[in-house]
Amino acid sequence: MIRVFGLEFAAPWALLLLLAIPAWWLWRRRRHRPAIVFSRADVLARGPRAGRGIARLLVLLRALAIGALVIALARPRSGARAETITSEGINIVLVVDLSSSMLAEDFQPQNRLEVAKDVVKQFVNGRRSDRIGLVAFAGEALTQTPLTLDYPVILAAVDHLHAGLLEDGTAIGTAIATAANRLRDAPGQSRVMILLTDGENNRGNIDPRTAAQAASAYGIKIYTVGAGTEGVAPVPVGRGLTGLRYENRPVRIDERLLTDVSRTTGGRYFRARDAAALQRIYEQIDRLERVPVTTRTYTQYTEQYRWPLALVLMAIAAEMALLAWRGPLP
Repeated sequence: MIRVFGLEFAAPWALLLLLAIPAWWLWRRRRHRPAIVFSRADVLARGPRAGRGIARLLVLLRALAIGALVIALARPRSGARAETITSEGINIVLVVDLSSSMLAEDFQPQNRLEVAKDVVKQFVNGRRSDRIGLVAFAGEALTQTPLTLDYPVILAAVDHLHAGLLEDGTAIGTAIATAANRLRDAPGQSRVMILLTDGENNRGNIDPRTAAQAASAYGIKIYTVGAGTEGVAPVPVGRGLTGLRYENRPVRIDERLLTDVSRTTGGRYFRARDAAALQRIYEQIDRLERVPVTTRTYTQYTEQYRWPLALVLMAIAAEMALLAWRGPLP
């Protein structure tokens, strides 16, 4: 690809036609000239210099028209090129628990789910070349978005997560299997699952440890995050006359299960007892997983052939005007 003065040419081979201009000029020089080159007496009366000057101007205009036409045929364009960039990227599926217990308000000033959503969005906003997918689960699991580089789509999907979206419960094994299906055929070698839950596996037909072994066979690392304070936490159980009614319920996180799932795949288990801890955990996971990937970026071209075509028309118009006044070019 030829680049001149910030312009690229989509058909640079057409520029070879510019060689026709000096060839045409040499042919004119060697051609036999008539004795009188003026078609009108008033032009002759001005003397031979005026006639030669006009003739040269006509030749120049014709050469300019040919040259501009050739440049237009070469399709000059600006503002775009393809670049191959090596950067660090990962295939990541974020798995978020939407069970009713995620509404527990022990992560002030919001409940666990809202805090988790904020942290996940900050995590996504820090990506540059990672493919990210989103899986939500409760009593069942559902892919919200497949792996994509379109981060605004991911952020919008996170905003729409809410308890009650799925049948209640905590199907950790089903969530792992669903996310693993999204990751197993992902390009590249780095495949990561980040699973956040606040409970124990109590739904679904897939054992979480078995699902973790299957994920490990596909080269998927699972980082698990247990979200919740120690002891008891206020959980909404219904509505009363003054709003939501809360009950203090024990916080039960199967840390042994989550630890086994992570270790099986070469990942790690983290416990988040407050919002700040959850933020630090996602930052730590970000530092753990970095591998080089190659991406190709594109910028849209702006075609610039209109300008040389306009020059062609202007040169032709000027030549026609001179010919009408002077007569045909010898």
